[in-house]
Amino acid sequence: MSEWYQDFVDRGYIPGRSDLLCLFRVQPASGFAIEDGAGRVASESSVGTWTELTTMKPRIRKLMAKAYEIETDMVKVAYPIELFEPGNMPQIISSIAGNIFGMKAIQNLRLEDIRWPQKLARSFRGPLLGTAGIRKIFRVRDRPLTATVPKPKLGLTAREHARVGYHAWIGGIDLLKDDENLSSQKFNRFKERLRECFSLRDKAEKETGERKSYLINVTAETREMLRRAKAVSDAGGEYVMVDILTTGWSALQTLREECEDLKLAIHAHRAFHAAFTRNRLHGMSMQAVSDVARLIGVDQLHIGAAIGKLESPREEVIALRDNLQKRTIEPNLSSLGQDWGKVRPVLPTCSGGLHPGLVPELIGMVGTDIIIQAGGGVWGHPDGGRAGATALRQAIDVAISGGELEEAAQSRKELRRALETWSMSTFR
Repeated sequence: MSEWYQDFVDRGYIPGRSDLLCLFRVQPASGFAIEDGAGRVASESSVGTWTELTTMKPRIRKLMAKAYEIETDMVKVAYPIELFEPGNMPQIISSIAGNIFGMKAIQNLRLEDIRWPQKLARSFRGPLLGTAGIRKIFRVRDRPLTATVPKPKLGLTAREHARVGYHAWIGGIDLLKDDENLSSQKFNRFKERLRECFSLRDKAEKETGERKSYLINVTAETREMLRRAKAVSDAGGEYVMVDILTTGWSALQTLREECEDLKLAIHAHRAFHAAFTRNRLHGMSMQAVSDVARLIGVDQLHIGAAIGKLESPREEVIALRDNLQKRTIEPNLSSLGQDWGKVRPVLPTCSGGLHPGLVPELIGMVGTDIIIQAGGGVWGHPDGGRAGATALRQAIDVAISGGELEEAAQSRKELRRALETWSMSTFR
């Protein structure tokens, strides 16, 4: 390892409370030791470069990041808080998850976790409503909320989309949700879908006596996204939905600021995340993504389900739930720990191949403080979407009461038909 990069490795360094800490999984390229990789990560993500500098002054050396702990391939790096602009998430991520991923001396690099100092965390808004605020909207305290995406996810007209949503609402679904790739295509324009859906939402509320809402996708160019959020507010909506990763952190921060004024919650879809989270050796973990999302201020975020169609290990789903819901996260082998202070909890959303037969296992794994979203598991019901929605609510009621689905299904037609269709099978 060159002498210059050695300066960024200090196993005796004790991080201060104001330091931002990162946990990296580092796999050096052939011919390089783990210390080589650690030094390069700390250097290139702070004040260093590939050679010593004549412009490096003593006061600047104090801004050097330090790789202070190395255990096998896990490296902890401490960054002085002065390296970061408060309230500027793009700048922070460009620093700790920027050029370092392309360095030749490193074969694989993964940002596993971030510990945010309180001063930096307080520079972000955090969720407007959070879990408690969302539950207050629906006046639901003791069960998971439910959501569904009309299927097929694309191709329905605005009127068809709203009609499908109406059947879900009166069947027992709380939240109608757009999918990530529905915005304002010619077959289903945003403004028309907004008008049609909220008209039938109001009808469903009167008929059921339950609060209902609509997660309409406002994802677009930032200024257009803000216009759409205003339209949602004018229509009497409680939420916007946004694809937080394809939209980008700066756009999400702008939307969060707008939603403060409009009093709208943000439902965060994580489309694109697996492009850099799925590889366990390289990229950025969903844990780190959830950190950023909670700080910026989404109110709901998808975390996977482990037992559905999408790749999401059980331990990761549980860790994500904790990271979004708890105030304090204790450090462990894969986490630096975090005190979230006054940052409100985020309501986790479990989705991807779920159906009524999976509800007991899901609730047993992550509890009831979640949203259960089922698309095909509602619209694939042999008796239609309304029956599918009813079956999902029946499964939830049985699960939280400690009953057995198959026994309860004998007196609940919708649930019985769902179990006949999908049994209690999971995706393997």
